[in-house]
Amino acid sequence: MNKVIHDRAVCKAFAKIEMLQTSTIRDQYDLRLKNYGGDISLDQFMLIVESNKTELKVWQYIAELIEKSNKITII
Repeated sequence: MNKVIHDRAVCKAFAKIEMLQTSTIRDQYDLRLKNYGGDISLDQFMLIVESNKTELKVWQYIAELIEKSNKITII
């Protein structure tokens, strides 16, 4: 695999993970304060929270695959 592409993929995955971790922390804070924003209900907000958690797991898995592919390429 092209090293430049690999490095960009790593950076993109870890940036996305960082952003989603921040969103998850903010979601927990907003939930505690009952600050769901504007016109959405608690149920709708919980859908957003669960979606962010799932998205975080997906990107963590993608990052893991990228790291594993790097180890295979080096060997």
